[in-house]
Amino acid sequence: MIQSSQDADDLRVLLAIPVYNEVNHVHSVLTEVRRRIDDVLVIDDGSTDGTPQALAEHPVEVIRHASNRGYGRSMQDMMRWAAFDGFDWLVTMDCDEQHEPAAIPRFIEAIERDDLDVVSGSRYLDPEGRVDAPPPDRRRINGILTEEINRRLGLDLTDAFCGFKAYRVSSLASLQLDVDGYDFPMQFWVQAIANGLRIGEIPVRLIYNDPSRSFGGPLDDPANRLTVYRRTFERELVRCEDRLPLAPPTVADLSS
Repeated sequence: MIQSSQDADDLRVLLAIPVYNEVNHVHSVLTEVRRRIDDVLVIDDGSTDGTPQALAEHPVEVIRHASNRGYGRSMQDMMRWAAFDGFDWLVTMDCDEQHEPAAIPRFIEAIERDDLDVVSGSRYLDPEGRVDAPPPDRRRINGILTEEINRRLGLDLTDAFCGFKAYRVSSLASLQLDVDGYDFPMQFWVQAIANGLRIGEIPVRLIYNDPSRSFGGPLDDPANRLTVYRRTFERELVRCEDRLPLAPPTVADLSS
């Protein structure tokens, strides 16, 4: 277990989880997470079910939004908290049991190699790790947008939208992130490249416990979702145009 300011040469790692109406999963996920890491932050993005009461039963830090602000805003809050409290690394994961706490040590191993700034989970690196099939429209749009991100930024990502990631906190200081919705990754990847962040992928299992889960609102329509994500991407490309490298960066494959 990674402990505050003790193990791994005093490396401080914060694990952060965004939640919105996850009362059915909070107890099991936090119980498993805390077996593997001490410092845990939960961003409660305006839950209206029993999630706040469930969180109160666990010794974790909680930021609660008075109303639903969006996935991207939760990510921004995690990054600010990690920087303010002096953590070296931030690991993020979801609370719907689609990300396995048992994979946390693999992220810690990648962190301790100390040669990357972003360790990104990929649900498509290891075919044997695919437990479930994603909803067809999500897999299709994920593939389309990942290909566009790779082509425009010179990357070779296999999964641009997995929320299971580790970030070197100091490398986030120069990023100007302001996208509050699910299109947050479209901004993040552009800014990561514009700021010279070193990126690697590790395999994580592909798990979909509830294929009926929705984004909520207009993003439930696949065509609209694709339009929104592309609009954010194009805006960010223009915004960072003078800082994007001429030579393509690389993505390290840490699957072996």
